[in-house]
Amino acid sequence: MTTTDKARQQGDNVRCQGTSFQDLLDLEEVEVPLYLRENSCDHMGDEDLDVARWVSREYHDLEAKKLWPKAWQMACREEDIPEVGDHHVYEVINESVIITRSSENEIKGFINSCLHRGRLLRDEDGHVKEFKCPFHGATWDLDGDFKGIPCKWDFRHLDEKDMKLPQVKVGTWGGFVFINFDEHAQPLEEYLAPLPDHFSRYPLHDYYKGIHVQRVVKCNWKVGAEAFMESFHTVATHSQIMTFTGDANSQYDTFGDNISRSVTPMGVPSPHLSGVSEEDVMRDILELSGRMALNSSDGQILPAGVSARKYVADTNRGLFEDACGEDLSQATMAELEDAILYSAFPNFQIWVGYHGNIVYRFLPNGDDHNSCIFDIMLLMRYPKGSEKPAAVPVNKLDPNLPFSCAEELGALGPVFDQDDSNMPAVQRGMLASKKGTVSLATYQESRIRHLHQTIDKYLKA
Repeated sequence: MTTTDKARQQGDNVRCQGTSFQDLLDLEEVEVPLYLRENSCDHMGDEDLDVARWVSREYHDLEAKKLWPKAWQMACREEDIPEVGDHHVYEVINESVIITRSSENEIKGFINSCLHRGRLLRDEDGHVKEFKCPFHGATWDLDGDFKGIPCKWDFRHLDEKDMKLPQVKVGTWGGFVFINFDEHAQPLEEYLAPLPDHFSRYPLHDYYKGIHVQRVVKCNWKVGAEAFMESFHTVATHSQIMTFTGDANSQYDTFGDNISRSVTPMGVPSPHLSGVSEEDVMRDILELSGRMALNSSDGQILPAGVSARKYVADTNRGLFEDACGEDLSQATMAELEDAILYSAFPNFQIWVGYHGNIVYRFLPNGDDHNSCIFDIMLLMRYPKGSEKPAAVPVNKLDPNLPFSCAEELGALGPVFDQDDSNMPAVQRGMLASKKGTVSLATYQESRIRHLHQTIDKYLKA
């Protein structure tokens, strides 16, 4: 019987027997920040969930009416629109917003619809000095004030109308631009709490977007997001990484309605395996992870008496210090190598780290509830005191191409291809289901249940 066949009861949650993430924190050689010591996941129930949540057109329409118009959602990075007049077109289902830098220190979001005949004012990202409708030429300035329309003599009745472009609420955190269609929405910082506090050690606003890959995936946006909310799937989907991934020993946390977290230890073997040497762990994490400072074990020799976890963390520390020009002597091994992934409701996910922070976003693919748009970004550091590199443009992959065709993803590409082998198959399997429900693990899939409990609060409001 393996350790994963045994379990110990902790309150209402079942946890895998063996070394936990909190046990690994006890081995740290520097002070552990309080946010890593938090361990908060209430029992959320074990009832099945109806597959209609993922496959029903009616459910999609309800989300379009009651969820997306009310939730804060990440639209772009600030460095995507660095100059006055730069703008990004953000679309979700049938909504379209122009996110524009209206002045050096202000970003605004305008409903992307001409107040004359309704045409989209902007079809794509770009740079303009004013917003001029391509259909008839009605024009607004960067603050959304109406400047005029050709044949003004035929529009004297507009003088009595409010022709200022309608706006959405805009907030920023960590260099990300968020929008909310609800003018009465709570402030972004409150909505994201405790995310800003937990990321206080990482100046994300000063990172730059070094990789951005986008591709359509043939599944509902929730199926996509949920694929990255648990490490339970590692044993069947990513078996090649089990030698250095403590999958079943992951910790899952929820913080209020909007934030959840998974922490999967790295540099330690899966409890599903036995007989894995420290040399095996060191070699495989460097070769296969795609998240370490090195992508090869060539020339790397594990000193006697040193664990692979410590060796890789110290290696990352030195190379990350070189990349950012800062002292990282107080960084924990956990922060230097573990998979610490946060979700902000509904569709934004970001990894903790000092270099190469992965960001995920899943959006409905227009009005199609059976497909979604998957964005993968990597935030990078650069030498302190040097000029911040420009954000890379998005690489929009053909939906028929695998993620491994995006060479910039490196070893992560094949891992995403493994995930992509599941996501469309989950959607098709749900459509074919005669059971009609989904059964979730009590603990390891608690973040998925947390997501749906928050969705319910919006849909029943």
